[in-house]
Amino acid sequence: MIIEARYNGPPGSGNGGWSAGVFASAYGGSGPVEVTLRRPPPLDTTLTLTEGRVHDPAGEVVAQLRPAEPFDVVASAVDPAAARSASTAYPGLVDHPFPGCFVCGPERADGLRIFPGPLPGGRTAAPWRVPEQVGVATVWAALDCPGGWTVLGADRPYLLGRIAARVEAVPEPGTECVVTGVVIITEGRKALVHTGLYTADGDLLAHARATWIAV
Repeated sequence: MIIEARYNGPPGSGNGGWSAGVFASAYGGSGPVEVTLRRPPPLDTTLTLTEGRVHDPAGEVVAQLRPAEPFDVVASAVDPAAARSASTAYPGLVDHPFPGCFVCGPERADGLRIFPGPLPGGRTAAPWRVPEQVGVATVWAALDCPGGWTVLGADRPYLLGRIAARVEAVPEPGTECVVTGVVIITEGRKALVHTGLYTADGDLLAHARATWIAV
């Protein structure tokens, strides 16, 4: 496995959702998979998955994987018009800790350009035009940042620590989808969030739960 440089999150490391999706695809299984990131995934580096652990060439553990217990869909669907309206208030357009992020970075013309804006009740929503090249890792990436932006704020950066996702279907290239997020609880430096990916008609494509860590 190699996380190519274009799929970065913070500078010099892989986007957490994309990296977790690559690892989960290699892990296999029919149910949801939980990925715990033990350190920022290195870019353009050959990584090896052995017995549920992802190692770098030096043998350091990058991530741990295991089957996840089924979990409820919590981040409910949002109407596309409401998602587009929320996205206009995306805080990352003004103040973004990692503006070059492949998923939500406003500086990335070649990224997914998912800009989750706030909704009442600790929720976020964003429209997403699915790119021509889309796979399971793309879906995991789309489920990542909209959860983080339920707690991210000015001078309050968070990083993905753990994510479990279930992908029911990969969306068709060029279609418009909606990604939603909701914060469940914050405790100390940790925030538990859920995300959902829906078609424009409100059909569930994938959902995830994740733990974000304040840095």
